[in-house]
Amino acid sequence: MVSHIMTDELEKLIYMDYAATTPTRQEVVNTMLPYMTTNFGNPSSIYTLAQDARNAVDSARKTISQILGSRSSEIVFTSGGTESDNTAIKGVAFAMKHLGNHIITSMVEHHAVLHTCQQMEQFGFDVTYLPVDHNGQVRIEDLENSLTENTILVSIMYANNEIGTIQPIKDMVRTVKNKANELSKTIVFHTDAVQAVGHVDIDVTELGVDMLSMSAHKFYGPRGVGALYVKRGTPFESLLAGGGQERQRRSGTENVPGIVGMAHALKLTHTDRKHESLRISKMRDRVVTELSNSVENLVFNGHPINRLDNNVSVSFKGVEGEPVLMGLDFAGICASSGSACSSASVEPSHVLLAIGRSAEEAQGTLRITLGRDNSEEDIDYLLDVLPKLVNKLRAMPSMSFSD
Repeated sequence: MVSHIMTDELEKLIYMDYAATTPTRQEVVNTMLPYMTTNFGNPSSIYTLAQDARNAVDSARKTISQILGSRSSEIVFTSGGTESDNTAIKGVAFAMKHLGNHIITSMVEHHAVLHTCQQMEQFGFDVTYLPVDHNGQVRIEDLENSLTENTILVSIMYANNEIGTIQPIKDMVRTVKNKANELSKTIVFHTDAVQAVGHVDIDVTELGVDMLSMSAHKFYGPRGVGALYVKRGTPFESLLAGGGQERQRRSGTENVPGIVGMAHALKLTHTDRKHESLRISKMRDRVVTELSNSVENLVFNGHPINRLDNNVSVSFKGVEGEPVLMGLDFAGICASSGSACSSASVEPSHVLLAIGRSAEEAQGTLRITLGRDNSEEDIDYLLDVLPKLVNKLRAMPSMSFSD
């Protein structure tokens, strides 16, 4: 069990930061190993060893496309979510710059999208950052009102990495495409689904999106590999020049072990999803209910219903988040103060500020994200440790915010 790792310092370590990364499943590692040792060929070469690697990549592409409901040719392998987001936004913007310069995104996106959009502003693009409601959802009317004849791209995340809120992507796509038809133009819709893949059923055809980002290490696959779904016919320019791999869309020798591992991890997660989602969501709901009963002056963040099954984001009023994390770590519990992708940041979360939390509330926020190795015993332990820790810190003036 990954949630109980024996160490010299602690009798057990309980991992509750699955939104940050997940352990690679042993079955996945076993599937990858041959492509690191015996089947190590370069897929671009023509001899048998290389063609074995090529067949493995093609098979992985087919597996992923079947789960996502796409054509195999529409899956582009990348190094992860950040590259997929960058590739989607820049690839479309540069390909369509002669048709318009307006990009729409939201104020609660992952930094891989936000910082890319800010970079695009330096290239002369106009970016609209849509606000969200107190649950973290973009209002459809705000999106509709922001669409103009110069709009070429909309990028809205499927599910938020900090607060777990799921956006109504299908309705957003319909709104964007209807407006595009009215204007007799093309507006591309991209969604960062890095946190959603593996937690919700995703069919890209049903959603209607043109592009979708995913990352293997969020669903028990290896790090350093991801994918970008690019609907056939979507205007797109490759960011990387080189050998022309991935149908000229992403040059660079394919990460065969990673690609094979990602496909197998997605297949396993997809198979287990309904059972695991029910089990994990029950544990999540228990955390919410029992914390509400045992700790005063707290507020939960994110949509109460339309949210990821494993996410608990809670702001403890009057206490700083860092001592909470340190106390949990000392007790053998791994959690996060929000996004784990911007380490060492002392700035309050842009997501929490966007939903109306004060800077102090944002600084006192804890993110617990559960996974397949967590058990009811883990929840028992968390609910024994966390309330005592928060109350103890509140009683220590140096560890709490002054009024």
